Amino acid sequence: MKKFVVIAFLVAGAAGAYYYSRQGGAATAAAPATGGPGGGMAGAGGGRGSGRPALTVDTAAATRHEVIEYITVVGNLIGQATVDIVPRVAGRLDSISAKLGDRVTRGQMVAKIEDRELLQQVKQIEQNVMVNRATVTQRESDLRLRKTTLARQQELLSRGLATRQTVEDAEAGFNSAVAAVELATAQLGQTQARLDELKITLSNTTIVSPVDGFVGRRNLDQGAFAGANTAILSVVDISTVRMVSNLVEKDFKRVTPGVQALVEVDAFPGEQFAGVVSRVAPVFDAATRTASMEIEVPNPGYRLKPGMYARVRLTVDRRPDALTVPRNAVVDSEGRRGVFLIDGQTAKFQAVTTGLQDNERIEILEGLAEGTRVITTGALALRAGDRITPMNMPGRGGARSGAGRGGGL
Repeated sequence: MKKFVVIAFLVAGAAGAYYYSRQGGAATAAAPATGGPGGGMAGAGGGRGSGRPALTVDTAAATRHEVIEYITVVGNLIGQATVDIVPRVAGRLDSISAKLGDRVTRGQMVAKIEDRELLQQVKQIEQNVMVNRATVTQRESDLRLRKTTLARQQELLSRGLATRQTVEDAEAGFNSAVAAVELATAQLGQTQARLDELKITLSNTTIVSPVDGFVGRRNLDQGAFAGANTAILSVVDISTVRMVSNLVEKDFKRVTPGVQALVEVDAFPGEQFAGVVSRVAPVFDAATRTASMEIEVPNPGYRLKPGMYARVRLTVDRRPDALTVPRNAVVDSEGRRGVFLIDGQTAKFQAVTTGLQDNERIEILEGLAEGTRVITTGALALRAGDRITPMNMPGRGGARSGAGRGGGL
């Protein structure tokens, strides 16, 4: 029994000595990390990354590209001209030759109003004109006779073969004949004017299109009564379509007549139609603080239709060889605009001056040299001095293994 207790005591003592030697060795190994230069670097790295671990980021080089800056406006398309066809005379529609969607040309007959009564009136007035002309002929013949009689009496008076009273009677007859001719001529002119008026009214029963275009709306059918203010058809010219939109103050000076426009509509996804700014209003609406702008888009195939909702991009500036970086590389930090560069294993903020921008890139005017690599994906989450791990740097594998070796020092 005593032998067993002695053996147990010896085993326990050996175990305690072994444990104590292990703890002392670990403490001895840890002591240089606190006071040595290598330990100081490790301590600094641990303090810098204690709250923010190294962030994984992507990079891209500053390169030269063409930058086109756009302004986007929206609105509804309208036709070049939209005309309601209204008859000039009231009456019942005898026929309508144009239907919805039909293409019509200027001067083409599109409808006809009943004209039988007008035709009868025209015939009657034509007969009156013939009567008036005959009356004028008769009055002119009587005038010639009166003129001859007056000349004869004046000759006889000069020879003493006629009295003064006879000559005066001849003069009175001549003057009366002149007045009769004038009256008959006036009556003929009045009747002729009435005939011309009826002929114009008769021609107005044939309704023609005043413009080239398409029938956009048809309001009446054959047999309906059309008043003088009733629109029978609506014709729209879509050889060119327009869009009227509003322009805000900050963009007003950048948009002038002649600016190129690219039009997109939902009916033709992925397609763009070229247009141009044709007019810009010289005044602003006091309520909206905007100015009206009109954009014209040639439509030779008639694919664009009035009423379509359109999105228009206006090209307001273009730089063919600008120094650019991706848009997500430019950030605002502490009231300054700039980019993050790679400084060893940390991010360094570099202030820049920007210019034009499009959907993908931003022009850099100052603060960056061509070829400099900037942080793109992940830049928004960075602060100056943050540790980073670039994912797409040239020689990325060597950089990462080097970083691992540095971390081990």
